[in-house]
Amino acid sequence: MRRQFLKLAAGLLAALALPTAATAEEPMKVVYHLTEGIDQAARAMGNIRNHLRAEPDTRIVVVTNGDGIRFLLKGARERNGRPFDAAVAALAEQGVEFRVCKNTLTAHDVPLDQLLPQARLVTSGVVEAARLQTREGYAYLRP
Repeated sequence: MRRQFLKLAAGLLAALALPTAATAEEPMKVVYHLTEGIDQAARAMGNIRNHLRAEPDTRIVVVTNGDGIRFLLKGARERNGRPFDAAVAALAEQGVEFRVCKNTLTAHDVPLDQLLPQARLVTSGVVEAARLQTREGYAYLRP
């Protein structure tokens, strides 16, 4: 009886063990959630560039809703006048994905043709951020 208990306990401990070396070598997955507008987007772009310099294999998805969509619209500029489109294109070339909330576009009457070509539409930004965390194991960052 005691052996059965020890065997069961060992199995449970193995199931709860820390990640193995193989898991630790998998690329990091991070969702950056932007909701506040141009200043938050400028900070996020810098954070993402720094992130990729330190961990180039990181899978990054930027999810936007509310005022966070503004930097993904044609003609959007940082406070210093620098356009966002080149920075977004450069990060997309490195594999960063940009997702925009359709609910926000509808609520603010923003036509789809105003989005930068790198932006992909999702039904709900908050649902997408939650889905990436709970179902795909992404870490959540909000710059």
